[in-house]
Amino acid sequence: MKDSYLTIEGISTGEYKDKGSKFIAYAFPVWQEEECQRLLEAVRKDHPKARHHCFAYRLGLTGDNFRANDDAEPSGTAGRPILGQIDSFSLTNVIVIAVRYFGGTLLGTSGLIAAYKGCTQQALESARIVEVIVKNTYRLHFDYAIMGTLMNLLKRPGIEILQQSFESTAFIDIALRKSESNAILLKLKALIAQVSLEEAATLNDPVGLRIELLSP
Repeated sequence: MKDSYLTIEGISTGEYKDKGSKFIAYAFPVWQEEECQRLLEAVRKDHPKARHHCFAYRLGLTGDNFRANDDAEPSGTAGRPILGQIDSFSLTNVIVIAVRYFGGTLLGTSGLIAAYKGCTQQALESARIVEVIVKNTYRLHFDYAIMGTLMNLLKRPGIEILQQSFESTAFIDIALRKSESNAILLKLKALIAQVSLEEAATLNDPVGLRIELLSP
C-alpha cells in the first residue's frame, strides 16, 4: 500500500534565457485543482506582459491527476517538458507555471522544449524536496479502567498522539501511518482484550475501548 510521496516544501523559481527570450518558472506545492487555477491567475496578474503562461501539474498520492498546457506555444513544446521535469524528480502535488517574455527571435521546437525544461529544472533543483507520510487519524474512546494499560500501549513506535481529553468522556486522538494502521490497531485490540491476534481480528472493539476513524 502506497502511503508516502515526494513533493516540494515551498515556492521556488528558475530562469532560462535564449536569444532574447526570458523564461521564468514558478514551482508551488498544491493539493487541489482549484489551487492550481488560483495560482495560475496570480502568476498571470504578476506577469501581464508575458506572452505565454504555460504550466503542468501532478496531484494525488499516486499522481494520477495531471495536466499540461502549452498556452498557445506549439503543441508539446511547453506543458509536456514541464511535466517531464516534475516526473523526473518523482514529485506529486506540485504545479510549475512558466512564463515567457518573447525576445523577438523564434526558438523552434527544440529550443522551446529546452527552454521550458531548463527553467523548470532550475526551479525544482532549488526547491526543498520532502517526503510526506500519509496517515490515518483515529479517536480512541476508553473507560478509565483501562487507561493505564492503554497509555502504556500508546508509547509503542509508530503511534503519534495528537490530543487527549480526560473529561467525563475520555478519548485520545492518534495518527498512524496508513500502511501500518490495521496491524497496529489489531495489536492494540489483542493486548487490551488479552486475546491472540487471530481472535482480535474477529472482534469489533474490546470491552472498554471504542475506535473511531476520523480521517483516512
